[in-house]
Amino acid sequence: MGPMSDKPVPVRLLVITGLSGAGRRTAGHTLEDLGWFVVDNLPPSLLPELIETSRQRQFNRVAVVLDVRTRSEFAQIPTAFADLGQAGVVPQILFLDASDEAIVRRQESVRRPLPLQGSGGLLDGIQKERQMLAGIRASADLVIDTSSINVHELAARVTQTYGGGDDLVLQLTLMSFGFKNGIPMDADMVFDMRFLPNPHWVPALRPQSGLAQPVAAYVLGQADAEPFLQHALSLVELITPGYIREGKRNATIAIGCTGGKHRSTAIVEELARRLRERGVTTDVVHRDLGKE
Repeated sequence: MGPMSDKPVPVRLLVITGLSGAGRRTAGHTLEDLGWFVVDNLPPSLLPELIETSRQRQFNRVAVVLDVRTRSEFAQIPTAFADLGQAGVVPQILFLDASDEAIVRRQESVRRPLPLQGSGGLLDGIQKERQMLAGIRASADLVIDTSSINVHELAARVTQTYGGGDDLVLQLTLMSFGFKNGIPMDADMVFDMRFLPNPHWVPALRPQSGLAQPVAAYVLGQADAEPFLQHALSLVELITPGYIREGKRNATIAIGCTGGKHRSTAIVEELARRLRERGVTTDVVHRDLGKE
């Protein structure tokens, strides 16, 4: 290997944060496997120094895991991010979230207290973390709700999102879901397909999902389906330049129906197909398929 170049390289910085037990460690390990330089539990005030070191050592993809173990250091995040902006680095934020029930279940299985739990119960610690992290969650480029996915599914989602090149393009995730199971916490936009006739009430279609051709044909054949798809494509076309301009690389569009089996699944598949034809990087997640 030849001598290292003295010319600094542009650095892509990803901040991984979120609730304890929501999967930060899994995300960090996955990024390491993808070739990222990952630093765990770095005080935010040291971010500018880390970037300078990364430039000198030719690390062009750097991920930092920030969590509430730094406690009072969290107040320094806005200042640290402002310093990074002056240095020409705009950090992306990946926020990992989960329901209270999921966090309690995971923490009880490993028998470890939460960092902010103190003498209270697990739920007390979770609520303190949510309050401390509320601001950074609101600024996140991507929120992943890990309540109903396992470590392998989380690793696959991280790989899909951050395993590609460094070109600044918008990566979309289309997610089907059922309103009866709750609106996804990690959605940037939510659409409701319950204005379309429900295949559930067609006996021959009820056992099948929106992945089956007869169900897809029924849903897409409704008079209002095509106008919705056209408007959705126009919306993506509208927001993409703005998201890219603001440095946002990831967006999740959630499309729901009653159970997440028929209408939302069929619409997500068709919308994804059309977006991919237009060159938009699009991943598909069917959150509630199989839960009915």
